[in-house]
Amino acid sequence: NTTNVIFTCDDIGTLVYVQLWVGEVPGDGCNDWDYCTTFMEVQDNNNVCSNSRTASIGGNISDEKGESVENVEVNINGAMTSNVMTTNNGQYHFDVTEGNDYSITPMKTDDIRNGVSTFDLALISKHVLNVESLNSPYKLIAADANRSGSITTLDLVAIRKVVLFVANDFPNNTSWRFVDKDYIFRNPQNPFASVFPEVKNYNNITGANMADFVGVKIGDVSGDAKANGLSSVDDRTFNETFYLNAEDKTFKSGDRIEVKFEADLQNVEGYQATMNFNSKALELEDIESATLTKENFGLTMVEKGIITTSWNGTATNNEAFTLIFSAKAKGKLSEELSISSLYTKAEAYANNDLLNVNLNFGTTATITKFTLHQNVPNPFKSETTIGFDLPKSDEATLTISDVSGKVLRVIKGNYQSGYNSIVIDLTNNLPYGVLIYELETSTDKATKKMTLMR
Repeated sequence: NTTNVIFTCDDIGTLVYVQLWVGEVPGDGCNDWDYCTTFMEVQDNNNVCSNSRTASIGGNISDEKGESVENVEVNINGAMTSNVMTTNNGQYHFDVTEGNDYSITPMKTDDIRNGVSTFDLALISKHVLNVESLNSPYKLIAADANRSGSITTLDLVAIRKVVLFVANDFPNNTSWRFVDKDYIFRNPQNPFASVFPEVKNYNNITGANMADFVGVKIGDVSGDAKANGLSSVDDRTFNETFYLNAEDKTFKSGDRIEVKFEADLQNVEGYQATMNFNSKALELEDIESATLTKENFGLTMVEKGIITTSWNGTATNNEAFTLIFSAKAKGKLSEELSISSLYTKAEAYANNDLLNVNLNFGTTATITKFTLHQNVPNPFKSETTIGFDLPKSDEATLTISDVSGKVLRVIKGNYQSGYNSIVIDLTNNLPYGVLIYELETSTDKATKKMTLMR
């Protein structure tokens, strides 16, 4: 006649066998009964029986320079499975139960090109050729783009494909790797000699525990990857301009146009850029190699009028390469060809200095006065080009501010006489709406407005 059964905390996690009986109502003169045997799985879903104590695992993830790495997915596995994202100061935290085992694994796979440029290729090439070795185990890990455990020309090939937008990932690798900060490399000159820990393990955990990691941006050995978005001002100083020189030509539909480019390749370590051509007027037929070969170009977007280029090394002359076009309409090369940072950023490198990159079609002699041009396009959503004319070679400073006067970006450089241009990407942590840009030289100053749209 029992209508209930009480289970206690001692039964938690066990299978309790019971008999369920069915019978006649007592007092009706009959005594018919039957039962079946089953079991109850006793659970404590509200934790009323728990006597366990809480432990914790937390830490900070930063790069080799100590810059906090945000938006790292930190996974915990073991007695619990979960994940959190690091904050903009690189921190994360888990509350766990004492006495259990856990593993912490950071992961970040986004923004493959962050901090990766032809300058990194130049530095890695010096290491491969034993000219100048990379001076930290983290830089060596960053240089191992294909995760082979060694640094070879195959890593250079993989990184260049990413720079040229030919590939969007590294073979067998992720965008970032993370090394246990407490780990001491047995051989810092060869971090691959033994397996370095990318996971932090805890057994029978108690109390508060710190699991810090060093983030390594793959492909970035120069250390200029942006680890977080806390900084809103981007200062880039171009000490001078690296020019790709070509003869200006007019053409008509049906013409075959050979554009031979020369440059001062002997005095730079490398350069990269996005070359733009009007695909309604020109069609690329071929690229003839000189110092640069076809491996130095990305043609995945050539139908849109986009050619990416990246070169580093040594040159014996100024002959760079030749582009061969067929004309689909009449036009002029200086009006149909341009340099930008739309995909591969336009920059060159000489003695560790950053140089601007521009085209020169031999028009500098016609410039007689200082002029700041309206940016093109305007309004814009991602990137715009600011052009200006200089009557003589001079240092120029471009300052971009919001309407309240707050400085958002400063770019300095030495520019040749004639037409020059600076490509600006303003979408990173900058306000939408009307912006002010001012160009100042040693003798002149001019200001214009532009509009950044959502």
